[in-house]
Amino acid sequence: MAHRGASAYAPENTLPALRLARIHHADMAEIDVRRTADGHFVVIHDLDLRRTTDVAELFPERRSWRVSDFTLAEIRRLDAGSWFGERFAGERVPTLAEALDLLRADGLGALVELKVHRRDSEMCRDLADFLRAERYWRAAGSEGRLILQSFDRVTLRRVAEAVPGLHAAVLGKTYGRFGLRRIARYARQVNPHHLRVTAPYVRRAHAQGLTLFGWTVNNDHEIRRMIRDGVDGIITDYPDRVAGYRTLAA
Repeated sequence: MAHRGASAYAPENTLPALRLARIHHADMAEIDVRRTADGHFVVIHDLDLRRTTDVAELFPERRSWRVSDFTLAEIRRLDAGSWFGERFAGERVPTLAEALDLLRADGLGALVELKVHRRDSEMCRDLADFLRAERYWRAAGSEGRLILQSFDRVTLRRVAEAVPGLHAAVLGKTYGRFGLRRIARYARQVNPHHLRVTAPYVRRAHAQGLTLFGWTVNNDHEIRRMIRDGVDGIITDYPDRVAGYRTLAA
C-alpha cells in the first residue's frame, strides 16, 4: 500500500505520488482526507497547511492555516509540490474525487484515511452520500478494493453503518480479544503501527475475522518481519521495496 502515494518519490498526497504508486508496483494507495470550510473533501494529511504548501506566503494575514478554515477555491491556489522538489512546483492539493478517479484509471485500490479534528455528523453524512453515489467505489468497498480507515472509531462506525458493505478499518493501538470482537461488529480490519505488530496479535485479529495492515514500513528488515508475522498488507513510502518480497509472502 503506497503511503500517501509513493511518497518517497513525489510530494505526498498529490496526483504525481498516486501515479508513481502504480509505477512502483503498489496494489493500493493510501490517501488522507480532510474537509474544507465549504464542505469539500480534499487529500491532505496535516490539520495545518503549512508543511506541504505555500499557504504562509500566499495568505500571510490569516490567523489560522487549518484546512477546515479554507475554502476549496483558496486551497486550489496553493502550491503543494515545491516543498518536495522544483520539478513538482505548481502541483495542487487534489480533491477526493480527483484522487479516486486517478486510482480507478490506474487499476489501484484506495485506502482512504478520514482525518477527524472534530466529530461532525454532517461530514459523516456527506462522506456516506459521496461513497454511495460512486457506483464503482461502492462495489470496490464491498470487495475490499476501497477501505475507509480512521483513528476515530465513532466517526468510522457512523460512516460504515451508513454505507452497507463498506470495508472499514480501525487505526491505532492494539486491542485485546474482546476489543477486537467489538471492532468486528462494524469493521473488517485493524491497522496498527508496525512496532505494535506481532505474530500473536495478527493471529488474534484473524481469529475475529479481521485482516491487518501495518504502517509505515520502509526498511527491508521490518518488511521481512511483517511478512513473517502474517500481515495482510504493508503500508509503505517505498512500495517497490515491498513488491520485491512478493515471493516471500506467497
